[in-house]
Amino acid sequence: MTKELSSQESVTTPHRLESFSDGVMAIIITVMVLRLNAPLVSTLNGWLPFMPRLIAFVLSFIFIAQYWNSHHQLLRFTKRISEGVMWANTHLLFWLSLIPVTTAWIGENDNYLHESPVVLYGAVALMASIAYAILTRLIKRIEPHDVAVRHAVRNTKNIVSIITYTGGIALAAFGSPLVGIVCYVLVSILWIIPDRRLVSLWRQSPVHSFIRDS
Repeated sequence: MTKELSSQESVTTPHRLESFSDGVMAIIITVMVLRLNAPLVSTLNGWLPFMPRLIAFVLSFIFIAQYWNSHHQLLRFTKRISEGVMWANTHLLFWLSLIPVTTAWIGENDNYLHESPVVLYGAVALMASIAYAILTRLIKRIEPHDVAVRHAVRNTKNIVSIITYTGGIALAAFGSPLVGIVCYVLVSILWIIPDRRLVSLWRQSPVHSFIRDS
C-alpha cells in the first residue's frame, strides 16, 4: 500500500495540479490579449469604438486573476487530492476556458448593450463559480479537520457570487444588460478584497499526497 501511494504521489500531487491549472489560466489570458487589435488611428477619437473590447478584456482579466489567486490559496493549504478533485478542477478549467469567447462577443461593437452576449457572459461566469464551489466541497471532504483548509474553502464569497451572477443574468435577460454587467463587476470587486484569515496562514507548508476516492 505504501509503495502504491508513493508511486501515485510521483504522478499526481496538488503541486502538479496547481502547475497545470496555472498554465491553462495563463493561456486563457494570452488568448484574450491576442484578440485585442488596437485601432490603426492616431487620434483618441479613433479609440472610442475600441473601448468596449478593452473594458471587456479588463473585466475578464480580473475574473481569471481572481480564480488564479483563490485557486492558488486553496491548493496551498491542501495536503491531499483525490480523483474527484482532479475532475472537479478540470470542470472549473473548462468553464474558464470559455471566457475568451464570451469576452470577444460582449466586447464587439455595441454588444454590451444587448441581452444575449451579456447573459452568456454571466452564464459562463456563474458556471465557473458553481464549479469552484464543487471543487472546494470535495477538498473539504478530504480534509474535514484541517483548520487551514476550512479557512481556504469557506464559501461565503462564492455563495454571494452565485447569487449576484444569477441576479445579473436575470436583469440582463429582461432588458437591462448594463445593470447585469454592473453585477458582474461587483463580484470581481468582492473577490479582490483579501481574506485576512488566509493571509495569516500563508506560512504553512502542506505535505502533498494523493489518495483515491473510496
